[in-house]
Amino acid sequence: MLDKRIIIKEVSPGGYKAMLALENYIGSVKLKPIYRELIKIRASQINGCAYCIDMHSKDARDLGFSERKLYAVSAWRESSFFNDEERALLAATEEITNISVKGLSEETYKNLTHYFDDQSIAELIMINVTINAWNRIAVSTHTPYDDHAS
Repeated sequence: MLDKRIIIKEVSPGGYKAMLALENYIGSVKLKPIYRELIKIRASQINGCAYCIDMHSKDARDLGFSERKLYAVSAWRESSFFNDEERALLAATEEITNISVKGLSEETYKNLTHYFDDQSIAELIMINVTINAWNRIAVSTHTPYDDHAS
């Protein structure tokens, strides 16, 4: 069991309100809702955020994402469940989440342009920015999740 830490929305309500504004923005973008969840799941896996993995896995299932495909997200390169568009999105998510490794590479960016227009690319970058911020809040504060929820 992790030790209890601060609750950001209570200690820094202004910062939390700003995060909610970002979340509201990404909830209104044109990028497919299932793609928003796919980004959130993969980034949260990389960042080790149990709270967000749990939340966004549930949201993805509610959108019709299959259990088998959900289980394969962390191994998407080895899975036949993902189409080329999803693979481009997942590759970009990994590079944006691990930005210090090589940034969003030219190769990955160019691959995105085969499947997404400029607006969608901007949106998927903003979704990545937002979920990475939420992950850092949840992991840093040991935000609890209900590990018995279904």
